Amino acid sequence: MKQTDWNENELILNSLKDDLLVTNRDGIIVRASKGSGDIYNVNSEELLGKSVYELELQGLFTPNVTSIILRDKKKVTLVQTTKQGKKLLVTGIPVKDSKGEIVRVVSYSHDITELIEVKKYLDSMEDEMGRVKTELEMLRNKHLLTEGLVAKSEKMQNVLSTAVQVSDVDVNVLLLGESGVGKSHLAKFIHNKSPRNNGAFIEVNCGAIPDHLFEAEFFGYEAGAFTGASRNGKVGLVELADKGTLFLDEIGELSLIHQVKVLKFIQEKQFYRVGGRKLKKVDCRLIAATNKDLEKGVREKEFREDLYFRLSVVPITIPPLRDRPEDIFPIITHFLQQFEKKYNRTKELDEAVTHSLLTHEWKGNIRELINMIERLVVTSPTSLVTAEHLPQSLRNQETQGIFQRADGLILKDALEYVEKEMLLKAKKQNRTTIEMANALGISQPSVVRKLKKYNIQ
Repeated sequence: MKQTDWNENELILNSLKDDLLVTNRDGIIVRASKGSGDIYNVNSEELLGKSVYELELQGLFTPNVTSIILRDKKKVTLVQTTKQGKKLLVTGIPVKDSKGEIVRVVSYSHDITELIEVKKYLDSMEDEMGRVKTELEMLRNKHLLTEGLVAKSEKMQNVLSTAVQVSDVDVNVLLLGESGVGKSHLAKFIHNKSPRNNGAFIEVNCGAIPDHLFEAEFFGYEAGAFTGASRNGKVGLVELADKGTLFLDEIGELSLIHQVKVLKFIQEKQFYRVGGRKLKKVDCRLIAATNKDLEKGVREKEFREDLYFRLSVVPITIPPLRDRPEDIFPIITHFLQQFEKKYNRTKELDEAVTHSLLTHEWKGNIRELINMIERLVVTSPTSLVTAEHLPQSLRNQETQGIFQRADGLILKDALEYVEKEMLLKAKKQNRTTIEMANALGISQPSVVRKLKKYNIQ
């Protein structure tokens, strides 16, 4: 074999499967490996004599590595995009003569399209794992009671009927009512009845998050977004609600600045994390709640009208406990059983305690009533909960009621009326006349005599 029949450099060049191009200082291609044709989807011989500047204008690839090397006069590595959308990792090297002038530019590349797709997939999986991890932490750290909604009154039955009707459609719902009426319970009820019940139920208390932290908590943030930020970034509450329900409690507490940002999110269902450039999209159901008069807030320019109309597609007003007294006894029974099971205790409320609970003005509504029942189950030392186990406010109410009923009587009759009421109450709470005497602070013979006086059997 003659030396002229065997060109070692040419064979080595063509043995490369990857793209390898050699250009002169004017950007004209003088060498091209066969792999170039496969990568750029052209015949490699057609590249010879072509200008890389013209090929860039034609969209065969971008950016042009040669021009960058001629400008910077040093080795360059970058990602190049081909006409077919492939991603190439390109390295360009300047070849200089004895005077240090660039005479050739050699560039070689590797197709990294699949690697970039894998990276995107891993990034999405990392985001999803972060979302799930954060959601689990929230559920682990948050105490959740499995309360049921008790509704014997016609007003609450109408509320639940409306909630069931809207549960299976992704319409925005605004829950209205005083503090403690059960807005968060009704929101969870709607979520559990909806097709999204397998997704997360994420509750955002708009009044509890400091104003300067709201955006970072709500939308999340990227690593190093601000001083003190986690180096790994943080998934926002909005992302946690993807495929589930986002519950905005105390929405009336939002500042006007954050109202604008929440409105934009509701309209577009997409956002950027704080410090991020990647657009995030979520698919979630929106429920909001407030104890404020938002219509008044709109009139006084404290709440945006456009946000109000976005939120209140279906408004549901939950009546306070004083407007549905027939619900009080079922609520007492339901939660007494629940707390008995939770704390493994058996409790019974005597008539005086039940009467006090039924007649008390529950300004804190259901939340206050539930807390009172839990308190009695935990703190009463005996299985029978009596009036002496009630807090002073409820006991004072009982005594005050007796004196109110005695009002208008002359002193002698009023004293006898109060004395009889106290004897009746003591007899209900005690088994023997000795126990009654101890409770009333008088002698046992006095108790017997007074019972006979008032014909109390």
